[in-house]
Amino acid sequence: MVIGRIGAALLGMVLAAAPMGVASADGPHRATVVRHTDLGSVKGLDQSRSTGTHSWLGIPYAEPPVGSLRWRAPVTHRPWAGARDATEFGDGCAQQGRLFSPAPSGPHYGLDVRDGLGEPVGAEDCLTLNVFRPSTRKQDLPVIVFVHGGSNVVGYSADPMYDGRALARRADAVVVTINYRLGVFGWLGLPELRTGDPYGDSGNFGTLDQIEALRFVERNASVFGGDASNVTVMGESAGAVDVWALMMSPLSKGLMDKAVPLSGGLKFAAPEQARTYAESFLDEAVGAGGDRSDAVRRLREMPADDVIRAQIRRGAVVGDPPAVLADGAVLPADYHAAIETGRFRDIPVLAGNTLEEGKLFGSLIGAYRPTDYERFTHQYYFDPDKPSAFTVRDFITDRYLPADGPGGWNEAAGQLTDTVFTGIVHDSMDSMREAGNKHLYYYQFAWNQEPAPFDTVYGAAHAMDLPFVFGTFDEGLFTFAFSSRNQPGRLRLSKLMTDSIRAFVRTGSPQHHGLGAHWGQWPRSVVFDAGDRSATARPGSADG
Repeated sequence: MVIGRIGAALLGMVLAAAPMGVASADGPHRATVVRHTDLGSVKGLDQSRSTGTHSWLGIPYAEPPVGSLRWRAPVTHRPWAGARDATEFGDGCAQQGRLFSPAPSGPHYGLDVRDGLGEPVGAEDCLTLNVFRPSTRKQDLPVIVFVHGGSNVVGYSADPMYDGRALARRADAVVVTINYRLGVFGWLGLPELRTGDPYGDSGNFGTLDQIEALRFVERNASVFGGDASNVTVMGESAGAVDVWALMMSPLSKGLMDKAVPLSGGLKFAAPEQARTYAESFLDEAVGAGGDRSDAVRRLREMPADDVIRAQIRRGAVVGDPPAVLADGAVLPADYHAAIETGRFRDIPVLAGNTLEEGKLFGSLIGAYRPTDYERFTHQYYFDPDKPSAFTVRDFITDRYLPADGPGGWNEAAGQLTDTVFTGIVHDSMDSMREAGNKHLYYYQFAWNQEPAPFDTVYGAAHAMDLPFVFGTFDEGLFTFAFSSRNQPGRLRLSKLMTDSIRAFVRTGSPQHHGLGAHWGQWPRSVVFDAGDRSATARPGSADG
């Protein structure tokens, strides 16, 4: 059930009458802090002395989507008794292992991520979220809800790149990161799954999970010191596609106030495309022919790992499953027409792109020389403070060398950037502007100060801005990029970016005194960049 803003306010008043939290020693080295949500109490981490934050991890917001709830709209989690432990992340959702997936051994980043590449990882019981806030007594803080990327087929909220502690402290906000169903578990437009519920029949299970998480946030923001009337939804890559979709969904009305979609735009899959994929996936999973209702029953009973294996086999032929379906109920059949109504003209949007998005996707054009396993290993062990034995040729095939030559890696990656990323962002922002939105801001991320050869191999690649947004340079896929030499400049750049987000979530504008530049409306932009010692935010334009 959706509780409106009045109901949420009343709930906050009731809970405010009780103690805001109880800090206690949990063993000799861990302090905990308790909050009381509408589902039950949660005991999180009090790290006020080390990081200046409180965190509550792995809070379930919906019932596990297993058994009869597989391929159904999410069901609000039942209340629990006692204080639920919220000091560990919940499992990432079931998925095919890729570079941005959890390790086979659980929801963490480590060398064993490589052991899960191409294999099923994660779990079906995964609908949890994490809450981070400064360890102060401030109330009515802005709320930032982050939707992770990963093509809507991989990713997990426990990725250390999305650790919300530094962002919560620097933006002085409540930060929420969420898990949601992925791949065929998240989006499957199979007619035989329909029950007559227009939302459940949409096939947009992952989108519905995200909406259910926003409902939890609305009901419980005040419990964590947040303001339910000031919720910014931020996402990157497929997470940005999801943010745009959430903005369009009639089910999200009143649940989000501002949007920060990074490296992604409006991109819905047609119902016909979704149905074609779903039917071929069903045949792949359980075999072609025979009774369709029996085939669906067998698919429902299939172990999650076997479902993912069937998705992997089908993906080798047709690619990833369609996601974010234009079903006409959860999401509009025509998002351009929805924007033209003017319903979204008052929603401030802060969008962004990195200038070399395509450099993370060399596998699409056969540009990477090592396998993903080898590339992950090289990068994991790379010490950015020692001289490198690697050259660009160790990572990029001869076809794209020299990198700066005609048809080289820089030019090929630039084409990927324009084709896959900037085009849909520009279309989305242009549509909003034409509908009368006067709160549209855009940044371009240009930082490329990695130690050689990664300054050329990746540069300002897709997702390279996220460690700067979150302040998470110490662990994760991109640690090879962050040296002692480039630390002063990148820390200054990170501060410029987080200060912009801090301003945006409060005022609807990312302008702040520290920028030293005027941030104009779309299609004007601010270009974020840094050398080894200093950072800049200079005026730019999406038009080049």
